[in-house]
Amino acid sequence: MGILGASGYTGAELLRLCAQHPRLEVVYATGDSQAGSLAANLYPSLAAEYPNLVFDEFDLARVDGLDVVFLGLPHEASLELVPALVGRVGHVVDLSAAFRLKDASKYPTWYGFEHVQMDLLAKAVYGLPELFRDELRGAALIATPGCYVTAASLALSPLVRGGLIEPQGVIVDAASGVSGAGRALKHTSHFSTVNEDFTAYGLLDHRHTPEIEQVTGAQVLFTPHLAPMNRGILATCYARPSTDVSTASLLAALARSYAGEPFVVVRPSSPSTKAVLGSNAVHITARYDERTGYVMVLAALDNITKGASGGAVQALNAAMSWDETLGLSRVGVYP
Repeated sequence: MGILGASGYTGAELLRLCAQHPRLEVVYATGDSQAGSLAANLYPSLAAEYPNLVFDEFDLARVDGLDVVFLGLPHEASLELVPALVGRVGHVVDLSAAFRLKDASKYPTWYGFEHVQMDLLAKAVYGLPELFRDELRGAALIATPGCYVTAASLALSPLVRGGLIEPQGVIVDAASGVSGAGRALKHTSHFSTVNEDFTAYGLLDHRHTPEIEQVTGAQVLFTPHLAPMNRGILATCYARPSTDVSTASLLAALARSYAGEPFVVVRPSSPSTKAVLGSNAVHITARYDERTGYVMVLAALDNITKGASGGAVQALNAAMSWDETLGLSRVGVYP
């Protein structure tokens, strides 16, 4: 298998996960900005498993014959490259947003570019196994969900689909660790900027909004926040009930929806980002507030694992009809 864009955070996480996957062997890893450098020098955490791995420049011929290629590239780079990969390799798993939105007309507004690969957009399968497992079987092109989207969608979808909450006027407030901004240096992700701070961003126009709406079928007001932590997402979602509900009935509905799901934990207690650190698990709870008449659903996950690279590996496992837990942990790193 190959990883294109392996020098970024999601690429490094893919290398970590593939090292413990019994059916995946990394034979090609690109990182154009780091081409020629040892992966272990950039990420010492990889040294034991990849002591001699050197990031390569991209060469299309090098992917010939590979069963799987993961893409950890910018959106427009994936859009340009995927047509050359589909049919050349067994499975393409794209971690960008290039093939997530089924309505191509939304790309100029939310991502700033025109989508020109309509056929591939129609063929791409959304890589969230808990909600789209049947479609993933044998998929040649997988579009891995956004990190915020994974948390919000797993929290809300069972309640929307079950007719328990109104699909209009749903509010999603979610906080993410700084790794969600990627490895590139930015003023907003400097230590002295982030430390001892907590801020909202992307007000009213964050690009994950239409993706959350596409997956959940709800109208969503989404506000992301940056938290002074390395990894993790905590999403708090608010909605009006569409029928008589209680905290117990909401928890029961979520538990039924995710019965047998290896990575979804539904519990009465409030989820925490530390509990899912480094794992592919999602912890969810719900409440009904009789005083205000609101339903509240919370979900916690690791934005780099389940929210990106772990979710991509799980989606590939589903596409290959493998055990979805291969290479992935359900247990967080604690303390």
